[in-house]
Amino acid sequence: MPTILSIKNLNKSYKGGFEALKDVSLDIDEGEIIALLGPNGAGKTTLISTICGITMPTSGTVTVAGHNIITGFRAARIMIGLVPQEIALEPFEKVQNVVRFSRGLFGKPRRDGIVEDVLKRLSLWDKRDAQVRELSGGMKRRVLIAKALAHEPRVLFLDEPTAGVDVELRRDMWEIVEQLRVDGVTTVLTTHYIEEADAIADRVGVSNNGEILLVEDKDKLMARMGQKQLDVQLTAPVDAIPEALSGYDLTLGDKGRTLIYSYDTKSDRTGITRLLKDVADAGLKLRDVVTRQSSLEDIFVSLVSPKGEEKQ
Repeated sequence: MPTILSIKNLNKSYKGGFEALKDVSLDIDEGEIIALLGPNGAGKTTLISTICGITMPTSGTVTVAGHNIITGFRAARIMIGLVPQEIALEPFEKVQNVVRFSRGLFGKPRRDGIVEDVLKRLSLWDKRDAQVRELSGGMKRRVLIAKALAHEPRVLFLDEPTAGVDVELRRDMWEIVEQLRVDGVTTVLTTHYIEEADAIADRVGVSNNGEILLVEDKDKLMARMGQKQLDVQLTAPVDAIPEALSGYDLTLGDKGRTLIYSYDTKSDRTGITRLLKDVADAGLKLRDVVTRQSSLEDIFVSLVSPKGEEKQ
């Protein structure tokens, strides 16, 4: 698929020397769903705000469908839809008027059929004549998405779109994003919900301290960085790992009742068979053996945690 959004060496600094973005480079393909993960202050919102023209970059370039966001900002901006974190809507205006007005802001002619289609896709059609103030928080967030889609953008930015909404509504929004992909719309979302990225994203980007640490296909990332963990559960707790097992990378868990062994699934030999034999030879009796695959959350935490910081 062709690249629709290209970010090259983007930097954003503020007075006082604070660097919100540090040499960020990223290409995003048409029709792709990419999730940006990162702790608060990682620079995710600053990145989106810069691309959307809300804040000016210090240096670097961004193009949307070939249009530079500085020299061709009108052409670039009309390609973009933005759903911000904050719910800022005119409380006494009718839902359909809010969406119509947003379309007009981008110089698009009135097309009630498009507005109707957007409202129906977002389950807002029966609320079209309701005032915004009468809606629930989840419905207001749907109105924000409708506003962002009213001018038929090709790139949609969702900045924490499901923050504060219930699980059912969150899953509805995932379906909406998947439907947009069918129409060729590229979606970039920031989220604190790891399961959200795991459920709908093609690629996952991890940012921290204004930098993009990695951007990778979700499945390839799991295969490359994911590990399996073997929990050897003992019938009786031990105070320490026996000397005979010191050659293995083992840790104790569950107050000495479990030996935890991490191994690479891509390795020709995992060492599990030899480990279990040596555990028995050390006089330890097994109660059970359990394996689990590391999750996307495990990978995320390992990337953004300070080096040497121990997990609690």
